[in-house]
Amino acid sequence: MRDTQQGRPAPVTGTPAVQGASELSPARLRRVILVLAIGCGMAVANIYYAQPVLAPIASAFGVSQGSTALVVTLTQLGYALGMVLLLPLGDLLENRALASRTLLVTAAALLAAGLSPDFGFFLAMSVLVGMTSVVAQILVPLAAHLAPERERGKVVGTVMTGLLLGILLARTVSSLIAAAWGWRTIYLVSAVLMVALSVLLVRVLPKRQPDHAGTYPQLMLSIGRLVREEPALRRRALCQALMFGAFSCFWTSVSFELIGRHHLGQVGIGLFALVGAAGAAAAPLAGWLGDRGHGRLGSGLALALAVVAMLLAGLWAGNLVLLALAGVLLDLAVQSHQVLSQREIYGLRADARARINTVFMTSVFLGGALATGVSGAVHDSYGWTGVTLLGAALPLVGLAVWVVSTLGQLREARSRG
Repeated sequence: MRDTQQGRPAPVTGTPAVQGASELSPARLRRVILVLAIGCGMAVANIYYAQPVLAPIASAFGVSQGSTALVVTLTQLGYALGMVLLLPLGDLLENRALASRTLLVTAAALLAAGLSPDFGFFLAMSVLVGMTSVVAQILVPLAAHLAPERERGKVVGTVMTGLLLGILLARTVSSLIAAAWGWRTIYLVSAVLMVALSVLLVRVLPKRQPDHAGTYPQLMLSIGRLVREEPALRRRALCQALMFGAFSCFWTSVSFELIGRHHLGQVGIGLFALVGAAGAAAAPLAGWLGDRGHGRLGSGLALALAVVAMLLAGLWAGNLVLLALAGVLLDLAVQSHQVLSQREIYGLRADARARINTVFMTSVFLGGALATGVSGAVHDSYGWTGVTLLGAALPLVGLAVWVVSTLGQLREARSRG
């Protein structure tokens, strides 16, 4: 399909209607979207709970704190595997059943992790927790299916707000619960919440049976064809991977600045991290702009804002208020660009939204992971200045891609006119 994005998705023909969507009243649709937003946040939070409690985990299992870094790595690896292996099933299996049953597996894995007798078993359960927490990414395309075309961007933005708040608040919630009742409690509490969420999805969500009639291997092979045939998907995946790379550079290394330059403790660092919650407010606004045909312009502004935010973080790192402002601007830019990107790619092929999301989110995840690794080496050699220059260069490359694509669209429009 031709890359004709001008803020609105290309028309789709020959694709199945969403079962039950046409019967949803406005009031019920609002309830469904609220549940999807809550569900996304609760599911994705599972992959971040361990990060602030690695020290007590190391103490409990008698391993070094360095060894507990494997918990984060393997949880994220599990999440990546889930995106590749489970997320495409959203185009093959009934969505409500897929999400609710996967959450029950998540609950079992969380329960086992919270009761783990040794570190090796805990690591194995961490992989399973990460893999099944991909339910969050199953629910986002479902929201796009259920939304009326004229409100798709707004709906996706609302659901993404829940997902982003889950990411941003998970570390704070985990820290507070661990301080009060021990680190195992967060796993046990989340296991109960996943069971409750599974029941809630069954009770509230309408059924959606995809029209794909092939086998699972055929489904997986078709992902490569989507990448080849959809230039908009390739462009959006690349640009968002670069944006998330900048995001990862900032938030991976900023704690060193907060400790070394501003002498903050763990509580102060945790409070600083909450400034990122302001970025979640951008998601519905970005969706609203996309619904009104300003998706391309908004994407360019978001890429430019990310460059400015990283330069601000480098030039005024000594001012804690300006450093926090840079974090807010960066989060606004990254989240706005993601919502606008998802609004466009979900309009490419309604019968392949889960597979499209697989390509998009796997690219984003890999971009963040690579940038995290590189930023650590850059920080060791060039300090915070090097990190912020790297973080500014990534969205700058994305902005160049946007300029080339936009100029191409303008030339094509003139030639048709």
